[in-house]
Amino acid sequence: MSYQLYTDATADFCPEMAAPYAQIRVIPMELTVGEEAHTYGPGGDLTVKAFYEELRNGKYASTSQINPAIYEEAFRKTLEEGKDILYLCFSSGLSSTYQSAQIAVRDLEEEFPERKIICIDTLCGSVGEGFLVREAARLQSEGYSMEDLADWVMAHRLDICHWFTVDMFDHLRHGGRVSAAAAAIGTVLQIKPMLHVSNDGKLEVVEKPRGQKKAMALQLDYMKKGWNPAISPLVLIGHGDCPEKAELLKAMVQKEFPTAEIYTTPIGPIIGSHTGPGMLALIYWGTNR
Repeated sequence: MSYQLYTDATADFCPEMAAPYAQIRVIPMELTVGEEAHTYGPGGDLTVKAFYEELRNGKYASTSQINPAIYEEAFRKTLEEGKDILYLCFSSGLSSTYQSAQIAVRDLEEEFPERKIICIDTLCGSVGEGFLVREAARLQSEGYSMEDLADWVMAHRLDICHWFTVDMFDHLRHGGRVSAAAAAIGTVLQIKPMLHVSNDGKLEVVEKPRGQKKAMALQLDYMKKGWNPAISPLVLIGHGDCPEKAELLKAMVQKEFPTAEIYTTPIGPIIGSHTGPGMLALIYWGTNR
């Protein structure tokens, strides 16, 4: 390929889903778990399993944006290989990572005026971002030029519907997503908040079902209202260290939509830092983002 497809470690996708498209390169990201600093992604020192074990042991995690120097180091190697770069970035509505990437791109464009770098704000996160990156990689393998693929991503990034539930309020409260009072009330009432990623790439609570069964049924209802397999029958279920719940939701989706191509995958530490164990996400191409 004349160009390299990049994303960052926020993007979550299972190996089976991404295996045919191994040309994707991933920028690692830094986070702190308890008092310890870690790196997640290629060359990192933190696994998904170890991360959730730490959270279950009572620790909290926080994330930070990617430093422009990290981008420059990674991108420079590709540019020196004579390739252009298409980078699909974590939502600007959830992080300043996109701004960091733009700083690096401006510097590198001066250093490599003969090369082209396109940096796109996906307005997606976690399994939604991975969902978009995987489809982009598929189209790249089919021969899309970098410009055509960038246009396709811009045209379809808001067709990715993220509907997810959170099992506990602790990590949303710790990250400032909900107040301490709301977290306390929600815990007592066994509320499993339903969130989505809005059109401007931000997390929003849309409903407050009580109990896991109602929350999962609500996720399925949203998919019934908006699923659009014309783009792709791909459906992705992400989970915060709760594979049994993911398999249950997968069976529910498969029963209702037998033509869906469904994968399940763990949700990594970047989004998991804010949502904690037990998160369950349903991602599909649709009309009701």
